[in-house]
Amino acid sequence: MSNHWSRTMLALTVLGGLVACGSPGVDQAGGKVQITVTGQPPLTQQFERAVFDRDVAEFEKAHPDIDIVPHEGFMDPKTFSAKLAGGQLEDVYYVYFTDPAQLIARHQAADLTTAAGNLPAVKDIRPELLDTFRDAAGRLYGLPTANYTMGLVYNRKLFRQAGLDPDRPPTTWDEVRSAARRIAALGNGITGYADYSKNNQGGWHLTAWLYSMGGDVARQDNGKWRADFDNDKGRAALNRLHAMRWDDNSMGSKQLLQDVDVQRMMGAGQLGMYLAAPDNVPVLVKQFNGKYEDYGIAGMPGGRGTLLGGEGYMVNPKASPAKIKAGLTWIQWKYLNPDRFEQHVKQYAEGNQPVGLPAEPTPDIWQGAVRDRQLAVKKKYANVPAENYQSYVDTANRIKGSVEPPAAQQVYAALDSVMQAVLTDREANIDQLLSSASAKVDGVLAQVK
Repeated sequence: MSNHWSRTMLALTVLGGLVACGSPGVDQAGGKVQITVTGQPPLTQQFERAVFDRDVAEFEKAHPDIDIVPHEGFMDPKTFSAKLAGGQLEDVYYVYFTDPAQLIARHQAADLTTAAGNLPAVKDIRPELLDTFRDAAGRLYGLPTANYTMGLVYNRKLFRQAGLDPDRPPTTWDEVRSAARRIAALGNGITGYADYSKNNQGGWHLTAWLYSMGGDVARQDNGKWRADFDNDKGRAALNRLHAMRWDDNSMGSKQLLQDVDVQRMMGAGQLGMYLAAPDNVPVLVKQFNGKYEDYGIAGMPGGRGTLLGGEGYMVNPKASPAKIKAGLTWIQWKYLNPDRFEQHVKQYAEGNQPVGLPAEPTPDIWQGAVRDRQLAVKKKYANVPAENYQSYVDTANRIKGSVEPPAAQQVYAALDSVMQAVLTDREANIDQLLSSASAKVDGVLAQVK
């Protein structure tokens, strides 16, 4: 399972019923401002843990007036609610892009508008990512530190075998459909295109389909959320999936798949294409015996939109001004520091970690000259075939990214049944499926505050 998906699942499990709280903690420790921070990787991730701990030591040496107390992990649903309720929330805490709106509404994050305005890197961050951490009045409550957008992961080896040019991947859904037919025609159990349809992942991917066609899953009318897929765009997405499954037979007969099933197929060389974020590529290599040179990533087919996700940090609402300043200094230095691009990337290259993937080891949150600088550093130290991902990189900043809908997991559960029906029943009534799912999603969204 991709890190983005699993972390999002954890986050949305946590946020159902939090209460406003926080703890100012201790401002001074031996004359220093002491702050607790989340994000320290577990000991099982030896390389990432070593990098993080070295960064803490280097930061404290450069900032002798700040004492960092790192806490292992990101957002644990078993402890997060209790920490909030008990006033034990860290001073600087990790969030997913699905979290900030709810946390801001519940007054569970400090207003950083003035303090963050002095950070030099803020102006170079993509505005739509910063907007994830703003309220309706435009005030800023957090900072993004990583993001992803969905694209098309494809098997370059199978493209060549099918007579397709792996350096010119599909850019439209018509081209995806055509390529899937040619790949499936290779036989030997090879599937041209696969998609998810269970454990809420089907709804997640249907959302990505809708975004790619310029559609949506939910919209706000007079401050209230409503379903927004029982329309021509929803029908277009499902009719195309139905045609690929039943008319073309390019999706194979085995359905009710989730991420691990599809990754296993791709790693075994039995799949041509599927929708995913770039972090799937190292999973294919490390967990499913794939080879970096066999995979490419293209921008989202259709080019009208894509699903945007990511992560960032917010600050405890009870933190003192000194802690807020120290926390922002840490976030800026650790995560938003163009002057450390080369040092950070070089560490990964020397540690035999993949360098050259679109969002690793530095995230694609930048714009303008800073993004150009970042790409140049990654190219310098690349140890995987970065050219295989150029189509994705070229389109990432041009395609509109939209975050997940409110109450995302409940919405996805309703949409799972739609994906399952279309992919397992040749006679599925798409109009009826959309109407029924829309009513269910309206019920879910009615509870969103």
